[in-house]
Amino acid sequence: MLFVCYPRCSTCKKAQKWLDEKGISYTLRDIKEENPSYDELREWYERSGLDIKRFFNTSGLLYKSMALKDQLPSMSVEEKLTLLSTDGMLVKRPILIDGDTVLVGFKEQEWAEKLL
Repeated sequence: MLFVCYPRCSTCKKAQKWLDEKGISYTLRDIKEENPSYDELREWYERSGLDIKRFFNTSGLLYKSMALKDQLPSMSVEEKLTLLSTDGMLVKRPILIDGDTVLVGFKEQEWAEKLL
């Protein structure tokens, strides 16, 4: 199980604490140090069944400074994945990958349903 997070993010800290309390083992990856590649993002997106917009950190400073809210609707999925692969701070976190399960963002109930 791969846990992709930004260690300074409060939501990531909550998710990590939750995993630890449940005794769920994982490999931690700092998204700022090792940004997901285009191929990884494509694979996670396809496995997740989620809208590609869910992979964007819409509350992040970089997202806002780039005015992506206005740009994303006219971009293709490939363009969005390429953009996400340029900077980990654009990517919604945490992301938990376990086989075919891909969880984006931390919602305790959703994680409990999928992992417990």
